[in-house]
Amino acid sequence: MKKIIAVVVLAMGVSISAQAQDKMEKKMDKVEKTMDKPEDKMMDKGDKMMKEVKTVSLEQTKGKFTQESLTLNEGTYVFEVSNNAVGHDVGFVLVKKGADASKPENHIQTAYVTKVVADGKTEMSNPTKLAKGEYVYFCPMNKTPQYTLTVK
Repeated sequence: MKKIIAVVVLAMGVSISAQAQDKMEKKMDKVEKTMDKPEDKMMDKGDKMMKEVKTVSLEQTKGKFTQESLTLNEGTYVFEVSNNAVGHDVGFVLVKKGADASKPENHIQTAYVTKVVADGKTEMSNPTKLAKGEYVYFCPMNKTPQYTLTVK
């Protein structure tokens, strides 16, 4: 009898787990579809207005970004960072120019990629609102120089 109860409990656990995973996959598909389409509209929490989210694609090779400077218009951006044969994980840090980039509290944390970028992979940041001014971007994991990002 104990064996029968154990088998029933195990079967129910597997069934519930499978249903939870299926629901999670559906939610992730919706998120990926939104992130894959920069023309999709996303809510800007600051002023509750709809803003267009644009994607900025960046590529890292050993010790550098292939894009050595960027000029963007004021707006909301998602940073898409690719690891092109660096040989180890990379990341992305964005800081207002003039701030101490060695201090994490000065980093624009929404611009961090949502997970480290493995060799041969591409990862995205969260939407990041950029105001007019100058910023620097770099990767401490890949020991890149600091590059300039200008927002007009």
